[in-house]
Amino acid sequence: MDWNDGYVADIAYPAAFFPEQSPTHLSIACVLNGVEPVPLDRPFTYFELGAGMGLTASVLAASHPHGRFYANDFQPAHVASARALAEAGELDNLTLLECSFADLAAGKIDLPPLDFITMYGVYSWVTPENRRHVVDFIARYLKPGGIVYVNYNAMPGWAGALPLQRIVLEHAARHPAGRERQVAQARDFVNALIATGTRYFDDNPALRHRLDSLADSKAGYLAHEYLNRGWEPLYHADVVADMANAKLDFAGPANPAHAYETLFLDERQRATLASIDDGVMRETVKDYLHNTSFREDVMVRGARRMSAARQAEWLARIGLARTSVDAGGDTDPLPPGLDTSQAAALLPPLRRILRQLTDGPLPLASLAAALDVPLAQAARLAALLASSGHATLFLLDGALTDARPARALNRAIARDAVHGDQYQVLASPVLGGGLRAGLVQRLIYTVLTDRPDVSDSDTVLAAVRQKLERYREAVGCDSSQAAQLAALTAGLPQTVEAILRLRVPVWRALQVL
Repeated sequence: MDWNDGYVADIAYPAAFFPEQSPTHLSIACVLNGVEPVPLDRPFTYFELGAGMGLTASVLAASHPHGRFYANDFQPAHVASARALAEAGELDNLTLLECSFADLAAGKIDLPPLDFITMYGVYSWVTPENRRHVVDFIARYLKPGGIVYVNYNAMPGWAGALPLQRIVLEHAARHPAGRERQVAQARDFVNALIATGTRYFDDNPALRHRLDSLADSKAGYLAHEYLNRGWEPLYHADVVADMANAKLDFAGPANPAHAYETLFLDERQRATLASIDDGVMRETVKDYLHNTSFREDVMVRGARRMSAARQAEWLARIGLARTSVDAGGDTDPLPPGLDTSQAAALLPPLRRILRQLTDGPLPLASLAAALDVPLAQAARLAALLASSGHATLFLLDGALTDARPARALNRAIARDAVHGDQYQVLASPVLGGGLRAGLVQRLIYTVLTDRPDVSDSDTVLAAVRQKLERYREAVGCDSSQAAQLAALTAGLPQTVEAILRLRVPVWRALQVL
């Protein structure tokens, strides 16, 4: 058997930060779903399976310096890149391992009992044998009360697109070449089929967003999404059955707003779900109602359901921070998929909360008092804002976290920006995670950290122009990239001014800078 066991290993998966994997995010998700979380006001242990180039693991280790983090990948290039980033960020609480899931499941790696085990883009992309190794690893190392985050391509939402994945996979298998060339050739082949008048594509208009992704996404992502031999969309019921072998219970969705499922269902759908007592069946039916194609599940080893009073104690330890900038005008703070009949009543309080957060993060208890609503209702509104991308829930203890490790990693990430645009995030110890940061933002971050006495936009602009020229020379540009850089350069004065005025205050409030 090949060492990669049918998994794409000859092209790197793009570096990315996934906030759902944060220990802070997962503990809060448990609270919102009424399940006892793992307390983070003390040392804890964390493992990321299939960590890729290590960006998520590095950001989480930097923003939780009192945690002990481990991460693995079986691709040497991924591990080498991850170790280089961790070294540049001076992370001494992150261990990066080159090993397989089979090695981990067999206990070949010396590890402590774990509070958290997470994986992103792993479970439905590997072979059934490797899924068993994942479950065996969890069974061996996860502590009682420990939390697992698992996401996966899901049924029935992928049902209509299964033939698309298969034709891409078969075409690639019959045209051996580099992965980027295989993806490009398969993309051209699919486009030719569409132009020919293929009934499968003509009769399935819901495929449009899949075809758009095939046309627009990076080759590294597409190779890992479409060319893995073990790729298989899964039913929630089957994943729950798998995880039961490690004594895991389904705690709830990782998306904060989805803890309040009735907000995403119309009256008839709510009545249908209310008639179903079995939890697994409820989740399965919900996937049919929404035609779910991607699930993010939080599992707990021995889930302990909380009373309303106990949940309120935990909610009082949670805060909300605005992470979008206030550019004026009315913001749409509603998350996607919200039931339209309930949306109008939610808009005014959501906008009011956003205005209150302009001056900095606030505890949920303060928001509840300002709105004159119960704490549980304030939590529901905060969860909606978090799912909309305008705000992030955090544990109030996070404001007391040592910010130096996060800032050291941020300096390393920002300085790397002149060499490429792969690390698009900055760590926040307050949030216990990271904030997305585009190229110009990271170039500005370097200017502000290298020259803390500088604040006027003209000086910053001049320094950013120089760094952007270094970036252009380092990456080289095809015609498309050259056009994008030209547009970026033309609007650079306005971009720099806006970042200094709107984004930098957010960084300071969240101890990013």
